[in-house]
Amino acid sequence: MKWKNLHMLLESFRKVVLPILTLVLLVKITFSSYNTTTDSLLQNLESTLNKSVPFDQQKHEAITQLQSVGITSINHSEKVGIKQQTCNLFEGKWIPFPYGPYYTNETNCAIDDRQNCMKFGRLDRDFIHWRWKPDDCELPLFDAMQFLELVRGKTLAFVGDSLARNQMQSLVCLLASAAIPVDVSETKDTRFRRWLFKDYNFTIIALWSPQLIKSYESDPNGYSYNSLMDLYLDKADDVWASQVDKAHIIIISGGQWFFRPFLYYENGQLIGCHKCNEKNTTKLSHYYGYRMAFRTAFKTLLSLKKLKSRLVILRPFSPQHFENGEWNKGGNCNRTRPFTNQDIKLDGYTLQMYLTQLQEFKAAQKEGKKKGVKFRLLDTTEAMLLRPDGHPNNYGHWPNEKKLADCVHWCMPGPVDTWNELLLSILKMEAE
Repeated sequence: MKWKNLHMLLESFRKVVLPILTLVLLVKITFSSYNTTTDSLLQNLESTLNKSVPFDQQKHEAITQLQSVGITSINHSEKVGIKQQTCNLFEGKWIPFPYGPYYTNETNCAIDDRQNCMKFGRLDRDFIHWRWKPDDCELPLFDAMQFLELVRGKTLAFVGDSLARNQMQSLVCLLASAAIPVDVSETKDTRFRRWLFKDYNFTIIALWSPQLIKSYESDPNGYSYNSLMDLYLDKADDVWASQVDKAHIIIISGGQWFFRPFLYYENGQLIGCHKCNEKNTTKLSHYYGYRMAFRTAFKTLLSLKKLKSRLVILRPFSPQHFENGEWNKGGNCNRTRPFTNQDIKLDGYTLQMYLTQLQEFKAAQKEGKKKGVKFRLLDTTEAMLLRPDGHPNNYGHWPNEKKLADCVHWCMPGPVDTWNELLLSILKMEAE
């Protein structure tokens, strides 16, 4: 009887107690291992941040270590990549981001003095500590080496006004962390820059064309901000149209130059005007000229040879944020924090400009599908509407030292770098 009871007790221990003890032991080992990994990580982070190395390198090393164990939301896991393909990258909000920018005004790249806010004394730094967060996924951090691998052997053209150049300069600075950009420009005119990343045989070109179509100064009193121009709505500007066939990726944009007085021409004939005093001339809105400019630009791109090897990207209207007056009457942009989605909505002329572009883009995209050319949207408009704090304001220095606040362009570094984070995501999706 005694042996029978002992046998039953041992059998109970084997079936019940032993599995419980095994489970407890496994949990303890796993937890101990995790604590060791986490403690080691935090020690490495602390050590990294206390090193006597440039801040950019400190930030890069710290973020890399965080990503490697996936204990933050900043990771590049396959799950995030898959989810990203099914979400709208362009709907979201700006969230605080404690790490420093990808580059500074001392980085090995050229930052235009007009957007070099740090160099010229902007005291607050909050504008570089916000990050775009899509509603349903994560926007990966910019990976310069990954970008360069995706564009190896290619040419990327930025076609548009100075905001296109703003994005181009941001991209050059972002890529400078992985490869030194070489200026191979064919002219001293800073509106037409050409950068080569030799190790990747990758070239970036800027083709300055603020109206995208042919335009001429026609005011007898000479050029001014409100001087009259002739705008040929059905003829692309040769400045870019004659060179863009060399590009594999074309990013086209424009907007701020369409508010001035214009005489509109089609088929060589005057058909109307905007803000003019011409008698017996049909008055047309600036939206008409804007629509026709993009219609002509897209038709020009659709007429290029070897369309199947090209990617055309539209970056739509970039909002301005003048307050306390108009741009030339004391207006400024002194805010130091982003708006929320509850603070402001896309409306008024900004919405109309945006929708005008999108209507022409969708028509071109439909036609592009027939010809095998890809049209993609780099939809930054709503995200940038929320960033009144990201402009140079009075901290940008123009060549003629004009005293007007700049609430149109974007500080570098600053929210404009998000455009290129989104661009990288588009290129990754296309590569897949």
